[in-house]
Amino acid sequence: MQRILVIHGPNLNLLGKRPEKFYGDLSIDDINKRLMEFSRANNFDIEIFQSNSESEIIDVIQKADKSFHGIVINPAAYTHTSIAIRDCIEAVDIPVIEVHLSNIYSREEFRQKSMTTPVCVGQISGFGYYSYILGIEYLLKGGKNEI
Repeated sequence: MQRILVIHGPNLNLLGKRPEKFYGDLSIDDINKRLMEFSRANNFDIEIFQSNSESEIIDVIQKADKSFHGIVINPAAYTHTSIAIRDCIEAVDIPVIEVHLSNIYSREEFRQKSMTTPVCVGQISGFGYYSYILGIEYLLKGGKNEI
């Protein structure tokens, strides 16, 4: 059975308190519940992790290399700042999809530059929690580009 790791980055534990126009009205628990339901309906194992700590995110990515088929990560603010997470993603030998709840390209200029996207298979943004679903679906199909 395929195993997918979902990583929520910093401040995503505050969903429901953050500006709804960018992040929607779902809490992180609501999103996780929907991801778990999607996992059961599509017969794959999912592990979900959230941290505000860059080092904890790096540790989880490094360990995932040996036990998961792929990672869907929302690096949140670390998207724009973390060379360490970028280098870690580059070092693992499994596909990584970067996702964002909001459309980062319609927001402040500093949010439009991603340190992590160049080492990911791709990026999905702007579809709320469904960005995670789209990333997972891609991984479940083998993480291969069909273009």
